[in-house]
Amino acid sequence: MNDQSAGGAFAPSHGHAVVIGAGIAGLVAARAVADSFARVTVIDRDALPAEPGPRRGVPQSKQVHGLLGGGASALEELFSGFQDELVAAGGALGDGQVDHHWYLDGFRLRTAPSDIPGYGASRPLIEGVLRSRVAGLPGVKITDGVEMAGLEMTEPGRVSGVRVTERRAGAEETVLAADLVVDASGRASRAGMSLKSMGYPEPPESTVRIDLVYVTRHYAKRPELLGGRRLGLSVVPSPALPRMGVVMPEENNRYALLLAGMFGEEPPTDDVGMLEYAQSLASPEVAAVIESATPLDEPAKMRFPASVRKHYEKLDRHPEGLVVVGDALCSFNPAYGQGMTVAAMEGVLLRRLLAEGHDRLPDRFFRAAAKLVDAPWALATGGDLRFPQVEGKRAPGDKLVNRYLERYRAAASVDPVLAATFLRVANLIEPPGRLLRPANVLRVLRHAPKATKGA
Repeated sequence: MNDQSAGGAFAPSHGHAVVIGAGIAGLVAARAVADSFARVTVIDRDALPAEPGPRRGVPQSKQVHGLLGGGASALEELFSGFQDELVAAGGALGDGQVDHHWYLDGFRLRTAPSDIPGYGASRPLIEGVLRSRVAGLPGVKITDGVEMAGLEMTEPGRVSGVRVTERRAGAEETVLAADLVVDASGRASRAGMSLKSMGYPEPPESTVRIDLVYVTRHYAKRPELLGGRRLGLSVVPSPALPRMGVVMPEENNRYALLLAGMFGEEPPTDDVGMLEYAQSLASPEVAAVIESATPLDEPAKMRFPASVRKHYEKLDRHPEGLVVVGDALCSFNPAYGQGMTVAAMEGVLLRRLLAEGHDRLPDRFFRAAAKLVDAPWALATGGDLRFPQVEGKRAPGDKLVNRYLERYRAAASVDPVLAATFLRVANLIEPPGRLLRPANVLRVLRHAPKATKGA
């Protein structure tokens, strides 16, 4: 068991908070609660690496990750100077509309200088920068090699701690007492089952099944590839071709290349098969990387069966002393890159609510978090429900909206203003309703007939 702790620069008030999980959501949550509690303990079942690198408890850490503009702003609010630290550690920063090419339904978004930030960094690097910052906060301790066994409730109506076991031979279960427990343990969260064992109902769930399979492999950078752009490209899947390709720069002078498919479109992991799969995409640049760059590792494959949202806000009662964040609350189709961003925004929300007071925190947090999650959930599930294979409720007006958005994607390949608006919405900087503003509708009608597919 390894503890990481150090000093900092603010004066928290009182009590002890325990955060379950030292991933992105857990580290953000630790920062959020550190202003309000004298002590914060972050526990994780993994042995946390001294240097950034993939770890067993986060299998997706080998895959491409996107940090959206809204998430970067939230992280900067929580960790002043985060952006500069990420770049100093090897991450890339550029204009999200100029330095990254986006292909939607075969159309490439029109490039133009914008204020939309784009980032290129691996999940382990982002996590490593955040973990270093959190470990430097006063009263914060990060403890690895610890397994959560369940929640503890010593008085009715209040979670009072976490039952834990060190991951070593002969270790006995102990109780880590807490005034607040934050569950950031991801999709495998046991909070619902623990609540059920305490006599509380489990939260209802919304599920959208997508059967996504994705493969990531790293390649050495070559300056002549990707037109010298800093941030690569993304080919987004569509009903006409449910395949995806992404090339992103990462630290250590490498590209992370992702191939993905839905509903049986499973990318291969051999060189010839990956190249043929990439050649089916709208941009030839994905295949060019596979064809001419040197691979640095073996392909890593993952499966993501479904997006799942747990509706804690719909429960008529919550025990005090427990909130749930990150993928434990809502896990999104990773094709949209929303997970880290929503977790960061939840951290900003949690810190604000704690500053307002500790009374009825779970009820206040779950209601406010549900409103926060509504927009990214609507974007992700709305995009997925375009595919006829996806089961789910479709409103009577969805067909009309989808036809409009199809024209919007085409028009955004001609009109840079439409492209910028789309990217601000996708980056969770602006609400989805911006796409339907009358001025944008007129631009769509004017420019959609001029669109041409291709690079």
